[in-house]
Amino acid sequence: MTNLISAEGLKRLQDEFDYLWKVERPKVVQGVADAAAEGDRSENAEYIYGKKRLREIDRKLKHLGGRLKVLKVAVPPRNPHAVCFGCWVTYEDEEGRERCYQLVGPDEIDVTAGRISIDSPVGQALLHRKVDDEVFIKRPGGDLTVLITSIQAERPTPPPTQ
Repeated sequence: MTNLISAEGLKRLQDEFDYLWKVERPKVVQGVADAAAEGDRSENAEYIYGKKRLREIDRKLKHLGGRLKVLKVAVPPRNPHAVCFGCWVTYEDEEGRERCYQLVGPDEIDVTAGRISIDSPVGQALLHRKVDDEVFIKRPGGDLTVLITSIQAERPTPPPTQ
């Protein structure tokens, strides 16, 4: 798994860690303590749910803490000549449909926002390729051949609709 992340992605993960540690966890701990003070814990739904939620928070904190220790911020070049981490790549498929994705680390994947993992089959096939390269992508959903039409450091603005 790639340990690269954008500066924005690192900030999002750190903010999530801080929120869970400083806000959410203390609130749940207090709720568990209050529920425990009510007596019989075996049939106390608030106590049982609170303990379950606390385990979930601790599991997430452990995961985030581990990732934050190993992640390295990567800055894409200003004018990329080849597909690399952080750049936006636009390609056209065999039917003429155009797609645009940013290659990111596994901690930043958001397909609806156009961010795919550099470790994914599509990311791996596009990596180090150049504009006008024809790329064969072996995907679980079926193979695809695409033509890279642009590589940019910033998200391209979509053309105006008519």
